[in-house]
Amino acid sequence: MCLAIPARVAELLDDGSALVDVGGVRKEVSLALMDGVAVGDYVIVHVGYALNRLDPEEAEKTLQLFAEIGLQANEMP
Repeated sequence: MCLAIPARVAELLDDGSALVDVGGVRKEVSLALMDGVAVGDYVIVHVGYALNRLDPEEAEKTLQLFAEIGLQANEMP
C-alpha cells in the first residue's frame, strides 16, 4: 500500500529540495515535480517527492484524521 501525506514546507533548500514538516517530524523531499513552492505551502508528499500543492484547510483536516486513527508522524513515509 502506498500513502501520500500532506506536509507543510518548512524550508527551501538550494538543491531544489525542501524540508517539510509533519507533526514536528522534518524530512527532506524533492521539488523536482513542482514549480513555485514557497515556505508555508502544504504539499502532498509521496516517496520523497512533493507532487502538488494542497489547500491549507484540507491539509489540516487530513492530518487531523491521521491523528484520530492513531497514525503518528514518525510512522509516515
